[in-house]
Amino acid sequence: MSEYDANPFSDPFADQSVTNATANSQEANLEDYNPFASQPKSQPAVMEPSSNPPPYTPEPAAVASPQPPQQASAGHEELLRRQEELERKAEELNRREQQMNAGNFNPRANNWPPIPKFCPIGPCFFQDFSLDIPVEFQRTIKMLYYLWMFYVVILFINVFSCLAVFTQDSGQGVGFGLAILWFCLNAPCSMCWYRPAYSAFKSDSSFYFFFFFFIMFCQFVTSVVMCVGIPNSGYAGWILAFSYTNHIGVAIMCYTQAVLFTVNAVADVLLLKKVHSIYRTTGASFEKAQQEFASGVMKNPGVQRAAADAATAAVSSTINNK
Repeated sequence: MSEYDANPFSDPFADQSVTNATANSQEANLEDYNPFASQPKSQPAVMEPSSNPPPYTPEPAAVASPQPPQQASAGHEELLRRQEELERKAEELNRREQQMNAGNFNPRANNWPPIPKFCPIGPCFFQDFSLDIPVEFQRTIKMLYYLWMFYVVILFINVFSCLAVFTQDSGQGVGFGLAILWFCLNAPCSMCWYRPAYSAFKSDSSFYFFFFFFIMFCQFVTSVVMCVGIPNSGYAGWILAFSYTNHIGVAIMCYTQAVLFTVNAVADVLLLKKVHSIYRTTGASFEKAQQEFASGVMKNPGVQRAAADAATAAVSSTINNK
């Protein structure tokens, strides 16, 4: 009963049994402890795989390098060509602007034909495909220009072909004379179909287009007559070539001339058709050509002066009659 009479509020650590147990435990721990003994090396921490790994993020795909111009599409090549053409035109304009600022350049001065300055005769007109003609029509107008040059060359060669015929047949003197006449006459007059085409593409004029079609059709008919080569017509065509097959030199010149005339006639009809197809896509019409012609005539100073004189005379006549 004495253990139940103990003070419940006394210190529990004051009990003799607790004090003895604590002292024995501290002495055992101090006696067994050796601070110089080798401590077991700690094992590196091993990361256990997580049960919920982070979501996979794919690496960004490498950006494809742009294709070289050689492998570009047809539309891309066309854009590149137009860009180069515009850059070339801009450089030309800058160069001319610098020359204009220097005071020694006229941008619209006549430059064709390229005659030296010391000659008393100067160029007849201004021509610049890169400035006057749109990019999409430059190839066509250049083909017309080269066709005109080809026509002048074959007219010049035709003179020597007819001369060769005249040396073998004195009765072909008229043809030789006409060959010289056709060269002197047709070479400059053939500009009447080239220059209207140039002006038509330059200003998109229906009037110039119709004028070109009319003159070019006459040129085609003339080319067919040249191919035929009627004796004493001034053209060494197929008939004249067949007539002198026994003369090798003359025959070769006549056959060559006939082939050149034929090529010229075919080129005439092909380019006439090509220009007509372009003309149909421009929205031009015969009514528009009439309007342009009437407007151009009325703007002419001579026509304006004549109209004013006629109106003045009519008013004076009316007043006098009254």
